[in-house]
Parts: sequence; structure tokens; C-alpha cells
Amino acid sequence: MSNAKHTLYRLVSLDGSPHPVLDAPYESIAAAEAAASRWCEGQGRSRSAFEQGIGLEVQTGCGEWRTLGYPSACLLGHGDLKKKTGAL
Repeated sequence: MSNAKHTLYRLVSLDGSPHPVLDAPYESIAAAEAAASRWCEGQGRSRSAFEQGIGLEVQTGCGEWRTLGYPSACLLGHGDLKKKTGAL
């Protein structure tokens, strides 16, 4: 039996608190980004710019959370920034 820990990711609001809708553990960056993208294209459209802002964090080995970046797809046309800059 392996004692290896799985890396977990979560989505947070711009202020660093757990995202009010998307607060769940994700097993990959791709899964977290896909959830954020689906939300932004659906119910997230009607939210304010601040509420649409989403940060991506990873859980460290000691259980703390570290910010990896701030995917901006919601703020700038559902992916336009990523296409232009390679941002998360």
C-alpha cells in the first residue's frame, strides 16, 4: 500500500478565500481550470468582475495552500488572456 499523497488544488476568490461556488478539491490543474471555465461560461457570467476573478492554489505537503496564479478567463472574454499571454 502506498503512502504517497495526491496533490490537491482548489479555486479561490481574488481575496484568497475559498471560492463561494467552486470550493472543492481538484486532483489536477486541468480539472480545476475546467471547472472554473464551465462556471464562467454559465452562472459566472452574471457576476461582478470581482466575483468572476478566480485564483488557483495547490496544497503543500504540510497542508498549507500556495497560490499558483490567477486564471483570468472569466475577466477577459473566457480565454482571451490565455491565448494572448499564456496566463493560467
